[in-house]
Amino acid sequence: MRHGITRGEQNLLLLESMIPSNERLYVWCYDAAGNYLSASCPDDIREPLDEAFRNLNAMPKALQYAAQADSDKPLIIGSSIGLRWAVVFESERSRELLFVVGPVTYAQPNLKQIRDSLYGQNAALERFGWIDGFLEVLGRVPVMSIAVFSRYVVMIHNTLTGQQLGLEDLSSGQVASGEIAENVAGSRDRIGVYRAEKAMLQMVRDGNIHYQSAFQYSSQLSPGVPVTGREPLRQEKISIIVFTTLVSRAAMEGGLSPEVAYSLGDSYIQAVENSRDAGELSALAQAMYHDFIYRVHHVRANPNYSHAIQKCCDYIELSLDRRIRTADLASLVGYTEYYLTEKFKKETGKTVSSYIREAKVARARLLLESTQLSVAEISDRLAFNTPNYFIQCFKSIVGVTPSQFRKECKG
Repeated sequence: MRHGITRGEQNLLLLESMIPSNERLYVWCYDAAGNYLSASCPDDIREPLDEAFRNLNAMPKALQYAAQADSDKPLIIGSSIGLRWAVVFESERSRELLFVVGPVTYAQPNLKQIRDSLYGQNAALERFGWIDGFLEVLGRVPVMSIAVFSRYVVMIHNTLTGQQLGLEDLSSGQVASGEIAENVAGSRDRIGVYRAEKAMLQMVRDGNIHYQSAFQYSSQLSPGVPVTGREPLRQEKISIIVFTTLVSRAAMEGGLSPEVAYSLGDSYIQAVENSRDAGELSALAQAMYHDFIYRVHHVRANPNYSHAIQKCCDYIELSLDRRIRTADLASLVGYTEYYLTEKFKKETGKTVSSYIREAKVARARLLLESTQLSVAEISDRLAFNTPNYFIQCFKSIVGVTPSQFRKECKG
């Protein structure tokens, strides 16, 4: 690294001094346009790792995050081959300099698997030039557990900004329940993992919406299912699929109907299978757990619904991505529209239309917390007539606009 006197390089030297000499963890500095300024890694691996950061789509995600006015916390970015980086800023407001920590991997990389994966992904784009150089230095990428990497990321963020964040303050979706870790049985606290798993599943059965601290603890404790997949993301996918299966069964034990639990679990498992990005998998794991817990909470809070009204509620929950008509619900349970509306209001205390709006807004809150989807995209996904109508409904129920809600969640 060239030792200069710029503010970015001074901060970089400070961050480098914080990392023990026995830990290989690299810190990079880029300007607001993504141009390389300096790095703490050896010169002979700098260019290949920089190329990987750009070609594995991490740089575009970092710049997109930096462009968001409310992006004041570290962002962990995944990739299709299991590498992770973290993005931090100089201060809560400054976006002139972008600091990147990494890359790291949570398992010793399999060169053949990664080579096959990279060439398969880049074949159509004919951009092979960087791959061979990157593979030559891949063995020098640090292997580090999620808990250790997360602690370094928070420490670096706090040093740059003066904040005092803890691990629990990392934004939703940035830490997965099934991160890849070394496949060493002796390093796993089996009893601790079992106890944490029991606690997490009991929270699902109880519909306990105060689950965040337990989820965070378990995420750091367990590295997921210790098997090696046929591609770099396979182990993480297996972990989340197993986790989803366990959670869906616990939800049924908590009172969620099998029709809803199986359908919901299948949809999340399919989303996991379709994913090609570790960061997206992280968000899916937390969104899935949150979704099941809130559904069980809702069911347990309303144990006196008749079978017909509960069936209507289940149908609404499974159909939030479409326009739901009272006529469809009446046909579902064999009632006339008039009789259904009267019975529904008597049992739930809400009109059918109000119940549907509140269910859609509840799902919107989850999407705002756990994804980067825009307000317009969420409006479209939940089949609101227009984004303005969605904003109006959201504010009338939550008290703030969707954008304000997302900002408050990250604050």
